[in-house]
Amino acid sequence: MPAYHSSLQESDNRMVGNMSLLPLKTQFKGPAPKETREMDIIDEAIMYFKANVFFKNYEIKNEADRTLIYVTLYITECLKKLQKCTSKGQGEKEMYSLGITNFPIPGEGGFPLNAMYAKPSGRAEEEMMRGYLCAVCRHDERLPVCCVDMRGYLCTVCKHDERLPVYCV
Repeated sequence: MPAYHSSLQESDNRMVGNMSLLPLKTQFKGPAPKETREMDIIDEAIMYFKANVFFKNYEIKNEADRTLIYVTLYITECLKKLQKCTSKGQGEKEMYSLGITNFPIPGEGGFPLNAMYAKPSGRAEEEMMRGYLCAVCRHDERLPVCCVDMRGYLCTVCKHDERLPVYCV
């Protein structure tokens, strides 16, 4: 079974480095265009998360795939943080903290996939990338507040019995 790739790449998408600035369904201000379609990159990453995390190799077919990879890595970080939480309130605090944390971007030390991402070409592009990634990482009701363990066990916070990451409202 092949890995899932982003279907959101269009010729008019803005680029920063070699990553697509895809539209987002968010209320946060930033360089991200507003999404008008039913699905954005966050929805796509959530939908493909469980399947894509099991692939050792992932062929990047377009710049939107790099954005999909980034969101998938962010969801993984959410799950790592939430695994230690014992209540929904604690999980919400962890997600808020993670969303406002100063994080490395491509080209900086500490970014896990520097070989796959181009460094922003200048200060303006760096700020645009950081602003876009902040918009992706801000707490969004679609990103997990409490998630199901990837082995399929019950969520320890809300007891959902789902097989994909879910959010609890």
